[in-house]
Amino acid sequence: MNRENARRRMVIRCNTQDRDLASTVAEIERRVGSQVELPEGYFIEYSGQFESQQRATRTIVVLAGVSVIGMFVVLTILFPSVRVVLQILNALPTAFIGGVLALVITNQSLTVASLVGFISLGGIAVRNGILLVTHYFHLMKEEGEEFSRDMIMRGSLERLAPVLMTALTAGIGLIPLVLGGQEPGREILYPVATVILGGLFTSTFCEFLIHPGIFWKFSGKDAARLAKLGDSTEELVH
Repeated sequence: MNRENARRRMVIRCNTQDRDLASTVAEIERRVGSQVELPEGYFIEYSGQFESQQRATRTIVVLAGVSVIGMFVVLTILFPSVRVVLQILNALPTAFIGGVLALVITNQSLTVASLVGFISLGGIAVRNGILLVTHYFHLMKEEGEEFSRDMIMRGSLERLAPVLMTALTAGIGLIPLVLGGQEPGREILYPVATVILGGLFTSTFCEFLIHPGIFWKFSGKDAARLAKLGDSTEELVH
């Protein structure tokens, strides 16, 4: 029995095996709450690695939210159209779906390491979205293409090789980490690699099979208007 701040303290330590820390602590809390009656003045604190993980998770979630807001502001400055900005940010949910599916398939839980993987995945997905949309702008503004299905088809095909090369290069590098994830020393890299690899698959798939159709129906007219507005502004300057 120890003392802390003039109060008695009893420390009970335990380790987890074959399950994640969060679900273990949740079950402990449930069982203690239903089966243990504490005397007056007594209370239980769950600390250690679990407490650090909760604190890190809250920090990452807050910073991720700030990052998304920052991306929205910067993209709005570059492309003054909410629809065009949402077209680019639409890459986030399509990528995150793959990351979640990868965690489910590999029977992993959401941890701090996997959250870091989601943040990295979000940056890659948004970058690919920017490359695709900016190329549409380039075709309409610099090469005189009209907003049409042929223009979208051309722009998508011309961006297919760079995006595929990026995804394949990253994916090939991550496969050994995923296959050997159960080896000692890879406890942190395994969930990060799993999330990024799964997200790269779905984001690349949706980038060329879904996003061009969304651009045609949802944000393409705004993009064509901005491209023409840019041309008019340049003519006035000259």
